[in-house]
Order: sequence, then C-alpha cells, then structure tokens
Amino acid sequence: MRLSRIGTAVVASTLAVGLAACGGGDDGGSSGEDVTLTYWASNQGTSLENDEEVLAPQLEKFTEETGIEVDLEVVPWSDLLNRILAATASGEGPDVLNIGNTWSASLQATGALTPFDDETMQTIGGADRFLAGSLSATGAPDQPPTAVPLYSLAYGLYYNKALFAEAGITEPPATWSEFIEVGKKLTNDRHWGLSIEGGSVTENIHHVFTFSQQQGGEFFDESGEPTFDTPENVAAIKQYIDLVQTDGIVNPSNAEYSDGTQALQDFASGKSAMLMWQAAAGSLAELGMNPDDIGVAPVPVLDPLPSGGKDVTSMVAGINLAVFDNSEHKEEALQFVEFMTSTETQTELNKTYGSLPSVEEAYSDEAFQTPAVETFRDILSNRAAPMPAVAEESQFETLIGTAVKNMLAEAVSGRPITEQAISEQLAAAQQQLGG
Repeated sequence: MRLSRIGTAVVASTLAVGLAACGGGDDGGSSGEDVTLTYWASNQGTSLENDEEVLAPQLEKFTEETGIEVDLEVVPWSDLLNRILAATASGEGPDVLNIGNTWSASLQATGALTPFDDETMQTIGGADRFLAGSLSATGAPDQPPTAVPLYSLAYGLYYNKALFAEAGITEPPATWSEFIEVGKKLTNDRHWGLSIEGGSVTENIHHVFTFSQQQGGEFFDESGEPTFDTPENVAAIKQYIDLVQTDGIVNPSNAEYSDGTQALQDFASGKSAMLMWQAAAGSLAELGMNPDDIGVAPVPVLDPLPSGGKDVTSMVAGINLAVFDNSEHKEEALQFVEFMTSTETQTELNKTYGSLPSVEEAYSDEAFQTPAVETFRDILSNRAAPMPAVAEESQFETLIGTAVKNMLAEAVSGRPITEQAISEQLAAAQQQLGG
C-alpha cells in the first residue's frame, strides 16, 4: 500500500482541489437513467498512462455488461490521500475509489466510506471469497470493513540475476549483513547495489516499519498510544538511512525519487542490482527488463535478531476498493466493486500488474502458480506484519515518512544523521500527533 495521512490544517488547505462531484456528475439518482460512475484508481503500473491502458478494457467490459459508464481518473500516490481526505471533509468525492489498505482504519473513522456489513458484502459475492489476510486489512477491528481487497501485495527483494552472475554471486542475500556485503560488491561505476524511492513518504514508512519489527520495536502500544521515540525505532530508521550515508550502496540521487516509479525504472534498466519493492514483475517486463533476469527473495533480516525482534520482511500491503458513502449511485457502485473483485477481473488485472489476487479462486490460473508468486504468498502469509490499526495511522505514516525523507536529504547533502538526530525527529513527530 502506499502513502499516508495529513494533518487537519493540510486537509483544510486541499479543499480547493477540484473534485468530481458524487455520482460522477450525473443529475439524479439510480432511477433508470444513464449512470456514469467516477472512479479514482491508484497508480499501480509504470505510469498513469500505463494504468489507463490496463484498466480501459476492463471498464469497457463492465459497461458492455451493465450499461454503466465509468469515468476513470488515475491519481498519483503523491496526491491520492490528500484528495481522499479533502473529499471526506467536503462530502464530495468519487463513487468508487482505491485506498491503500493501511489507511483503512483512519478513513473508516471519518465515516465517509460505505460499511461492508454482512448484507452489503453478500451483494458482491460474500466475504468467504477473499483471502483472510487481505480482508483483515480493511478497517478497524470488530467493525464492518469499509473496503474490500483489490490487489494483495507484499514487499520482496528483487535482484538482477545477470548482474549477480557477473559479480560471481550465486544466491540472494538472506541476512542484513549479507545484504550490505552483496550491495557493496555490486556497486561500481556502472550500477549501484540498491535503488530506493527516498523522496517517497510511503516507501520510507513501509521500510522503516518493517525494520522496526526486526529491531523489536512498535510505533503504538497496545492501548493505541504512540511510542515513536524508542531505541528500537531509532535503530530501524538508522538502518535505512545508513544504506545511503554509511553503507554507500544507494545512489545519493535516490533521496529525491518520489513518484513511485523512479527506483523501479533504475532497476529495470540495470542502473541498480537490487530493489525492495512490492510485486512488480509485470511493471518490470513493461519497462523492458528480461524476465529471465528477474529474481525474487524475501527482504533480508537482521541476524541475529535483537531481543524481541521478529522475523518480519514486509508490512501487509495491498490496495482496497471502497465506495464513497455520499454516492448517488451506490447500487451501481457496488455492481462495479463486484465486477472488479470477480475471479475473471482479478485474474486479468493481477496478472498484468504482477500483484497477488485477493480472491482465492483466481489462484487456479497458471499465472499464479510460479516460484515468484509462491514467494510473495509465503511472505504475506507468514512473514508480514500489519501496520497499526489505529485511527491516527495515516497521520503517523505521513509524520514518520516525511521525517525520514528529510533526514535522507540531509544525509546526502553531507550532514551525518546520528541516533540523537533521529530521536529528536521521532519525539517531534510524536508531539505533533499529540502523544
């Protein structure tokens, strides 16, 4: 999943953003007249244009089957949450929208999304069709979910088999020390060991959360109170920043990468040999990378794990599909949700994007019976941890992800980022959250 929540002041400042009116701009309700749904999709492919090309045939098929038109807008990750929050504040948004699954509890708390209670869930085929793990990341515990899973994802370590072979490396690294050693061996005047999206709030918080789990840390306690400034969380952030400032296996220019595709493009073009990324085989092939050169393994873990550390290599990632509660065409919107989560559509879209289907039946397709898919399913099932299911989760993502982004920028400019500096940033972020 990608991105995070912003504060109330920023939400207010975004209300001027032009938003599609509820009901897709149609006048009137669902009384038999032509209906056009507005759909905000997230950027899953190599570009916004690529997503439009991927989604267009499916939307045309939906229109042929139902007579319902769909007005598609692919929203970049850098804008998506701000747009959604502005829509929830104004009461004017799309009929259907994609949300990062980690935002589910935060957006549920706004009351702007339609709850998928038992009756509503039955209209789209029932809850039993979905992967249990993916369905668990659709809202706050013990409440009806306010979204359903669309694309299931986990982070893995992509590695370039050709560059590994050229360097005499026969296996992907399994431990963090091996990872750094391999990264240094692969860093030369032709390519870097690793590429990251250091200017992306989303990517930063996802990696830092995973490393915190390995360090034995938590960002919220069991009562939901923030616990940002702990030694474990400090160590996790330093582990990430040191990839640039100490280990030297990441191009310093990566600190500015923020559009969600630049690190992917560097890896696909051979400018880097490794990439920590959500399922991306389809995107890499689209960018011209030889599929035979693409290797996938779990993200390496600390060895030995610190006291309390967990064998976690990814956060539970994914994209959910939600219906705006103010939609004037809720019945048609739910028809669209049913279509997008159907076995056929799930098979086609996830096959194209290289992500994991969110419905069990789709796994009967041979495209999802590969070693790479098995690796990601194992990570998602056994080695992934859910982001905190608290109402402040998306705000937490923005605060910490932005702090890491700023510290990476400082590190590449020549200012060393120490544990003390990280601790101060975490304390300030916690104070902003009110903790």
